[in-house]
Amino acid sequence: MTDSNKTLLADLQRRRLLAGGALAGASLALPGALRQAWAQAPITVGIIYVGPRDDFGYNQAHAEAAAQLKKLAGVKVVEEENVPETQAVQKSMQGMISQDGAALLFPTSFGYFDPHMLAMAAKNEKVRFAHCGGMWTQGKHPANTGSFFGYIDEAQYLNGVIAGHMSKSKKIGFIAAKPIPQVLRNINAFTMGARSVDPKITCNAIFTGDWSMPVKEAEATNSLSDQGVDVFTMHVDSPKVIVETAAKRGKMVCGYHASQAKLAPNAYLTGAEWNWLTAYTRILEAARTGKPHPNFVRGGLKDGFVKSSPYGSMVPEGARKNAEDIRAKMIAGSFDIFAGELKDNTGKVVVPKGKAFKQTDIELEGMNYLIEGVIGKA
Repeated sequence: MTDSNKTLLADLQRRRLLAGGALAGASLALPGALRQAWAQAPITVGIIYVGPRDDFGYNQAHAEAAAQLKKLAGVKVVEEENVPETQAVQKSMQGMISQDGAALLFPTSFGYFDPHMLAMAAKNEKVRFAHCGGMWTQGKHPANTGSFFGYIDEAQYLNGVIAGHMSKSKKIGFIAAKPIPQVLRNINAFTMGARSVDPKITCNAIFTGDWSMPVKEAEATNSLSDQGVDVFTMHVDSPKVIVETAAKRGKMVCGYHASQAKLAPNAYLTGAEWNWLTAYTRILEAARTGKPHPNFVRGGLKDGFVKSSPYGSMVPEGARKNAEDIRAKMIAGSFDIFAGELKDNTGKVVVPKGKAFKQTDIELEGMNYLIEGVIGKA
């Protein structure tokens, strides 16, 4: 190995992984002499979506990252869309492994994790699996599996700050799929951001029951509009229906997953967006260099995992400055969203006075409550 190659390898090895990063077993690490060769070897990556890749939402955000991976030398990407959270995804994963030679799989939907991805990982021990949003646990889950996610509640808090400045009715709305921890965390952050501007603001939360329920999403948007809600955000796979319905009703929206600005340019205030390429490349780098599989990868604004959509022209300078000041504190690590005393919407103290959760604190990944100010049930 040349000195330059040794330097490159040393640099790769020094790069840290986020939030506990590499906890995997040694069976996934190649001997040092082989790592450089592995780094130059081609690799096939499989990416599976629960919906269409052009949904203006969750699946599109992943597809945009996949498109960037395709540009990397030696990386082949195979994709399959509209795969349900059933035995069908196991067939898709096994097909990518057996037929396409995939060595790294990104099953992106929440319901793919257990039992589907875990079952495939047990049958294909030499293949790495990186799931979006699931909770990987050391000692419980296979070493060739892992979980990645981002602290997008930071961007949802900033959505809330803008919503707080823009709402005239002091009623904002959140339309969500399921009351899982990641969703509750977003609802609470959005509400707290708005109430930091005006504590009198309330947030109506409606759960549709599944990730893609366009009829129920439209009904929920119209129902909340009838009740006076004038700013909406969401946590569903495709925000398209909610954004377009709200705009038709003369309401304002803060987007989610990807930018929906072009769907409603006169109603779109800003949005909470993913930048999945950051997580994808970290996990891919580990696979190509023979480093242990990163089992638990997390990051927020400062790490480039999440970002905000550009502000709409209707957002005033004062609102922008308020949000940007908070963003700067988040990036500097001096702003904690969930700091006590905080009560849930039944009056129970959920974060005691003097306690502040950092984004990396595992307790936040088990959130099971809705914060004071939210109208709805978890």
